[in-house]
Amino acid sequence: MAIKWEARPMKILYKNANIYSELNTGERAFIRGWLLTDGEIISAVDFGEFDGNFGEIYKTVDLGGEFLAPGLIDVHTHGRAGGDFNSADVALMTKMARSYLESGVTSVMPTLASDTLDGLYRSIGNMGAAKAQGADSFIGVHLEGRYLNKKRRGAHAEALLAPLDSDEIENLIIEMKKVGAAHVSAALELDESGEFIRTAIENGATVGLAHTDATYAEANKAFCNGAMSLTHTYNAMSPFHHRDGGAVGAGLLNDNVYCELIVDGFHVSPEAVAMAYKLKKDHLVLITDSMEATGMPDGEYSIAGLPVTVKDGKARTCEGAIAGSTLSLIDGVKNLAAFAEITFNEALYHATVAPAKMLGVFDKVGSLEIGKMANMLVLDKELNVREVIFKGDSVKATTF
Repeated sequence: MAIKWEARPMKILYKNANIYSELNTGERAFIRGWLLTDGEIISAVDFGEFDGNFGEIYKTVDLGGEFLAPGLIDVHTHGRAGGDFNSADVALMTKMARSYLESGVTSVMPTLASDTLDGLYRSIGNMGAAKAQGADSFIGVHLEGRYLNKKRRGAHAEALLAPLDSDEIENLIIEMKKVGAAHVSAALELDESGEFIRTAIENGATVGLAHTDATYAEANKAFCNGAMSLTHTYNAMSPFHHRDGGAVGAGLLNDNVYCELIVDGFHVSPEAVAMAYKLKKDHLVLITDSMEATGMPDGEYSIAGLPVTVKDGKARTCEGAIAGSTLSLIDGVKNLAAFAEITFNEALYHATVAPAKMLGVFDKVGSLEIGKMANMLVLDKELNVREVIFKGDSVKATTF
């Protein structure tokens, strides 16, 4: 009788690696050790030299002292590689997902700018279809429009803004949750009754304050009502003033609020980045807010249908408003280290652990621990991305 073999995922042992870890002291460091993957999952991690075997077949990869880090997580990004999530079809979204992986981002929250209701539903549906066809780095949907304050609309077209509507957001979240996590950014000072945010939270979404003209008191009311993040801190919001702290002051001074930050040296000055880091510590979340020109040459592009000119890597509308970034997240990590005068190890936390905790997905991604997805970066001795490992499979890394 012929022997029937059961196909099993390939186990891979990474040894002689410097593995990213958080010590009991709270320090983040790379520690020499080894890690075993079993298909999509991390099945063992230990420190020191590997000197045994598991009594089973596995492939061994000797990293020779290179660094093993968690895959990056971008919770706020509108596109890259020539695609915009508001307008991309399923095929283009799949191409975009591959580009994110190649840049080191293994978990993506595709972000939608303001659009018609029909347009939002179409885009969310395309995200779900793209995920089903292989874009499984998509971990949910971030809705950044259309519930914004027109005074702080930035690159969002005014004609596409709409009043905060609890019935609308409930139905949108139902569709967003089919893709994964749901995160909603809105100008919550316009939610006078609090019904909008209550509905969003009751339907399983996390909520951020965004494109807002809120006073310090109004912003704090939003946080008391359940908002847990500040969308692209400093940008498109009421600034800190010595007579009113505005949304910026409320977000930076509230220890429980996560503050997104675009660290490209253009959206936010180095000294403002350093101040945010000192105030927020573990609640600072690096984002790109990237648009379709990311990884592409300067030229004419769009964001959610609004024409944008990219010159020297900086995107602006015809009115001069900043329109997203062309930043890759690994460069944001390096910029944070430089601007805040901290180590790369410390900066890396804010593009891995912090965003995972903000979205409530830290049980699956964000760190190199047993039972989590084998989403990892191999960094060379200069801390450049040499290889990306997504769900246990190797992906060619590309420098953008």
